[in-house]
Amino acid sequence: MLKAINPSTTSAWKKLEVLAQEIKKKQIKDLFSADPQRFERYHLRFEDLLFDFSKNLVDDKTFHELVELAQEVDLPDARERMFAGDLINQTEGRAVLHVALRNRANTPILVDGKDVMPDVNAVLAKMKSFSDAIISGGWKGYTGQAITDVVNIGIGGSDLGPVMATEALRPYKKPHINVHFVSN
Repeated sequence: MLKAINPSTTSAWKKLEVLAQEIKKKQIKDLFSADPQRFERYHLRFEDLLFDFSKNLVDDKTFHELVELAQEVDLPDARERMFAGDLINQTEGRAVLHVALRNRANTPILVDGKDVMPDVNAVLAKMKSFSDAIISGGWKGYTGQAITDVVNIGIGGSDLGPVMATEALRPYKKPHINVHFVSN
């Protein structure tokens, strides 16, 4: 299990609270006026992704304290344990295997000495087959008609994740498929 560290009790958190009060008095346009290189300093590209922090109320002190916060809550250890397949899901007492779903290199990921990638790949193949059948109209509902509506019922991450993914992929939406979300 992970260390139970409440981030709001750390010294970095306290400093971030003070910094938040200071910087919220500023406007982004003024930050750009004071620092014409702000975008260059506060963005990061990774392949096709652009992370642009320049248009947020952050400065060097904020980033420094965010790194300090990550250290104080031992985020590097938690990250390593997640990638190692350790049992860090405290609620369910199991590994958090999000990384396995994104393991395009298909590198073995061991949990209790067993490579989980063959099982992950089998589930991903089933998901692709199912989605292809829905999109093509091959999967029929109880009326014999093609399925046109998908309802996601979720709580917390089981709602927020699918909503986020659906919004991110909106440009690729199939016009004949409608997606609905039900949450608490």
